[in-house]
Amino acid sequence: MAWLDWAALGGYFLVMLLIGLWSHRRVGDVSDYFTGGGRMPWWLSGISHHMSGYSAAVFVAYAAIAYSYGITVYVWAFLPLALGTGVGAWLFAPRWNRLRQRYAVASPLEYLAKRYNVPTQQALAWSGALLKVFDVAAKWASVAVLLNVFTGMSMTTGILITGVVTLLYCTVGGLWADALTDFGQFVIQGIAALAMVWVVVDRLGDGISGLGTLWHKLPEGHGHPLVGPYTATFLGAYVVVKLFEYNGGMWNLAQRYMATDTPQAARRSAELSAVLYVVWPAVLLFPPVAAAVLLPDIADPQKVYALMAESYLPAGLVGLTLAGMFSHTMAMASSDANAVSAVVTRDIIPAVVRRAKELPPATGLLIARVCTVVFITVSMLVAIEADHFGGVLGIIVGLVAAVMGPISIPMLLGLLPLFRKCGPRAALSSWALGLLGYVLVKFVLESTDQTVVIVTPLVTSLVVYVVVGLLSPEPDATADAIVAAVSPAPDGDSDAEPAVTAVPQAAVPGTSD
Repeated sequence: MAWLDWAALGGYFLVMLLIGLWSHRRVGDVSDYFTGGGRMPWWLSGISHHMSGYSAAVFVAYAAIAYSYGITVYVWAFLPLALGTGVGAWLFAPRWNRLRQRYAVASPLEYLAKRYNVPTQQALAWSGALLKVFDVAAKWASVAVLLNVFTGMSMTTGILITGVVTLLYCTVGGLWADALTDFGQFVIQGIAALAMVWVVVDRLGDGISGLGTLWHKLPEGHGHPLVGPYTATFLGAYVVVKLFEYNGGMWNLAQRYMATDTPQAARRSAELSAVLYVVWPAVLLFPPVAAAVLLPDIADPQKVYALMAESYLPAGLVGLTLAGMFSHTMAMASSDANAVSAVVTRDIIPAVVRRAKELPPATGLLIARVCTVVFITVSMLVAIEADHFGGVLGIIVGLVAAVMGPISIPMLLGLLPLFRKCGPRAALSSWALGLLGYVLVKFVLESTDQTVVIVTPLVTSLVVYVVVGLLSPEPDATADAIVAAVSPAPDGDSDAEPAVTAVPQAAVPGTSD
């Protein structure tokens, strides 16, 4: 890279650190650290939700699929995100916000101890936190691959640089730092991505009209919405998985809804994120789709985006493009770190150490920051020890999609009135049998069919939760009170006011058993 590229990359890292230091002044307690104190504007929450939803894997794994298969990656990987987030704008986003308002929770799992019981909360917390370690490790590895292509930097060095910068700003500034850097990253990524589209269109020739002729030049099948292993069944399963994942199953995204001031603002933030999922991935993935025509002989498709940037962009824009690729991973990894820290601080530690429930605010905030440091450090160590990036990424992508159902179904459906009688038996059996289904098809039967691997744990968990809830209902006044408190009022005006619901003390999440 030229010196201008290094300057652009260095400037990007400096801005991220300055945002973290500025955000530090807005953090006074764990509520500020984990939910922004409920003061985040809806548009900032929406952009942060969107940016936190995908990483540099877009420029590596998804770009490789776009290069090898065409537009199908947009159809099955990103339209489901738009659909799931759009549905969640009405079904889940306002409920997460009411949960924070009325119960002062700072973790998406904090309410589960009273909605079900402590064992259910702990099962979801421990398994989800472990999954997040490996998920974020794969994201560090994806950035390291890009750095290696651009600069020749080793995988270990790339992981350490990205991880340490993320560690500094998100540990200091909490969710405010995450959201503000997400916005900055969105702007940087916008400039870089539009510049890449511009040069690709120029290379195709005939100006804008060249876009119309591109589709006739693509290899056979690249213009089809579903090709290869990406079938209609796979798409259907993916839609359901993403409905749960992007409405709270991915804990950091639930925090964005909790951080707004009203349920109405949470809904608007989800709607904005859904619109961005329709538009922005199409912009990001257009260059690798066109690369099948412009650069038809790339040996490793995972490097297609980086090679196009090096070949086509002038000095300065290459560094900005690399910064844009960094931005997605740092956005997702920092928000994951904040979410896992919230779960560990608010859910796991108080269950293990009872005195932790009565710690002063300053001590609780210190513990939250320590948990963030530990999580990012462990995920970097896992990434450094990964032998083969492509293999690890493939496993992690499949693992997240497959395991997300068992972890998120009890958490999200537990908010809805239709499932208010589904108690601890339904939740724990759904979680356990869903994970067992994944282990069975993936490791015992050794299935290579992606659809089977994703569908089995999802369907198993969903069916078990509903069936056990119907056959063995567990009516509970506390659960009913929580569900009623987070649901819209019959007159429909609850979204317009930050109501405080009068709930019996026994129903307040986080209180002692």
